[in-house]
Amino acid sequence: MNKILIINPFGIGDVLFTTPVIKALRQQYPDSFIGYWSNSRVKPILESNSQINKVFDISRGDLKKIYQESFFKGISLAIKLVWEIKREHFDICFDFSLDHRYSLLAKIIGIRQRIGFNYKGRGRFLTKRIDLAGYQEKHVVEYYLELLKFLNISVQDKSLYLAVLPETELKAKNIFASAGIEENDCVIGVAPGAGGSWGKDAAYKHWPALKFVQVADRLAAELKAKIVILGDESERKIAEVMVHAMRNKPIDLTGKTSLDILPAVIKNCNLLITNDGGPMHMAVALGVRSVSVFGPVSELVYGPYPEKRNHVVLKWDMSCRPCYKNFRMPVCENDRECLRQVSVDAVFDAVVKLLQEKK
Repeated sequence: MNKILIINPFGIGDVLFTTPVIKALRQQYPDSFIGYWSNSRVKPILESNSQINKVFDISRGDLKKIYQESFFKGISLAIKLVWEIKREHFDICFDFSLDHRYSLLAKIIGIRQRIGFNYKGRGRFLTKRIDLAGYQEKHVVEYYLELLKFLNISVQDKSLYLAVLPETELKAKNIFASAGIEENDCVIGVAPGAGGSWGKDAAYKHWPALKFVQVADRLAAELKAKIVILGDESERKIAEVMVHAMRNKPIDLTGKTSLDILPAVIKNCNLLITNDGGPMHMAVALGVRSVSVFGPVSELVYGPYPEKRNHVVLKWDMSCRPCYKNFRMPVCENDRECLRQVSVDAVFDAVVKLLQEKK
């Protein structure tokens, strides 16, 4: 039996981008044991995936935060993590971290085949690698799938995968029912934040909150849609702008849907309006239609994948766009004009068209 470790310490979107790789591995090696080393935040969406046998949910970034609070706790958790991974005796690892420290640890604990990307010379501890300057000419999923060539695996299904467990589906339906949403209502989710993995720079990806307000109000008034605001606690201020500014009061679930519940909530929406970020990729994986606004980031590289028909990306092309390249975001000298120029009418029309097509 092959034992395979996937290493990806990044956010929701990046983790979902690895799911076609996992499906291909599971198809090729149906009896294999697949482990996943992630950050702690994304653990719920990995634990619900039956194709994954075990999740190791402390990334290097998580450990750095723990060290700052307690050095001894950090050391203790790091030792425990290494021991737990080592005792599984993995044969192969796919390292998507672009950080040589992960593959170095994989080498030290005895993982013989270490497959990944050689980004800025950081792939020196990998046994099989692809040179990488950055993700820029094709979607990230295509880059990830390319690594499977080292195991001679051909890929049939490139779609993203996200499971919703029956118990979380029931919780989502109860949340909707308690908010006064009925089964035949048109429910539109709105994620005015998103991009949490960018931290303090997430605002560079945010379409103005007052534009979300205008679209949501029109949808509530003209389509009688129930508007549900989604986001985590860090996006509270953005949600409050919407709640206070909207004439048709929305259902505010900001900070009320943890990551184990959020996929089920999105699944029960007719459509999601969002910035470029994790919720958009969840909608794609769940088969929920979406309208997303892209600014500094390339939709070719980080947009909905692989299906485009049910997912509309709106953008305003400028000579400087996309400016996020090779994992670097320059200082914006145009006050995020690429985002501000995306009109309320364009988003509203895209939503209406997608909802009509569904009928």
